[in-house]
Amino acid sequence: MLRVANVTVRYDKHIALSDVAVEVARGEIVTILGANGAGKTTLLKTIARLVRPDLGAVVRYNDRDLLAIAAHQVVRTGVAMVPEGRGLFADLTVRENLQLGAYARRAKDTEDQTLAIVLELFPRLGERLRQLVRTMSGGEQQMVAIGRALMSAPDILLLDEPSLGLSPLMCSELFRALQRIRGNGIGILLVEQNARMSLKIADRGYLIETGRIIGHGTAADLRDDPAVCAAYLGFQPLDKTPHGAPSLKA
Repeated sequence: MLRVANVTVRYDKHIALSDVAVEVARGEIVTILGANGAGKTTLLKTIARLVRPDLGAVVRYNDRDLLAIAAHQVVRTGVAMVPEGRGLFADLTVRENLQLGAYARRAKDTEDQTLAIVLELFPRLGERLRQLVRTMSGGEQQMVAIGRALMSAPDILLLDEPSLGLSPLMCSELFRALQRIRGNGIGILLVEQNARMSLKIADRGYLIETGRIIGHGTAADLRDDPAVCAAYLGFQPLDKTPHGAPSLKA
């Protein structure tokens, strides 16, 4: 279980996160919904140890305190991040980028098996192992980025806007892949602009506004909540009336 609690993050005088708490278990997809600037990316970066929270914050995976270790050691515990923008090595090949993902000791013994899983998940990469990443489409590069993270043999995958800039067809392919990743027992914390698709595949969700968690619930409850539909999905559900809104319980 990945557990985040009491997380406050400041950029100089600006409070980006305030007393945020989320949880992600292996084998579930949890989505974070919020407007641009709400603090979604900062939350992922805090978990990945790229941003330092205020004293008193809790970020733990199982029995490991992630705030007590360096960013590169977070991957060794089983938590991997795919950042917005992908962060690929553009002048290396697909195979070389994937191999770099398996540098952690926990991934070395199963590198060949994991590569086979990645290529089954994204068959297109198998056809392009020798291709330079900079010559690939945005959707193909996103496959490489997710594949590289999977090569570290993670238990929890952090994804920041994976569908950004992708075509509708590529988006559908991506979300199907995320469901298959969950089926392999990997937990996913998903920050995604496409709220409709993310709630369709997620098990649970959190609503974040100006750095605070203002609601949470199952994905089904969030999809059916009129306030959530109006704010994040752009429509009001038919034949739905407010029902005590368990999804908005912070």
